[in-house]
Amino acid sequence: MKVEAVEATEAAVGFHTKVGVRWSDMDVFQHINHARMVTLLEEARIPWLFEDDRPTVSLRNGAVIADLHVRYRGQLRHDDGPLDVLMWIEAVRAVDFTIGYEVRAGGADPESAPAIVASTQIAAFDIDTQRLRRLTAPEREYLESWKRG
Repeated sequence: MKVEAVEATEAAVGFHTKVGVRWSDMDVFQHINHARMVTLLEEARIPWLFEDDRPTVSLRNGAVIADLHVRYRGQLRHDDGPLDVLMWIEAVRAVDFTIGYEVRAGGADPESAPAIVASTQIAAFDIDTQRLRRLTAPEREYLESWKRG
């Protein structure tokens, strides 16, 4: 699975990436299956939040999905890949943050209506104590830098 980060447009603050679509991501109706779309959203956020050079890298050792919403406003198919995914931070709180997503077919106009609009609330988690933990100052600062004003 190839994920490629690209720059966001000035009009839309956020981390912009391309995510490849596998043949197996389609369902019998020939559009991307819901469960597979959730996986594609996960794959999109990995280079943004969990790479070694990110202040949020420690979250890959302990983070849980607290909430997830996916709204389908259009169909996406295998031929629409790689998908264009734009992500930003909607909210940052003491132990969690919420990511907003817009997903478009590859090559679609960035100003066009997205086919998928989603949000994911992720909470920092301490695996050893099995409890939520507070976001560190560097984590919060990095996340806040992606927040839309």
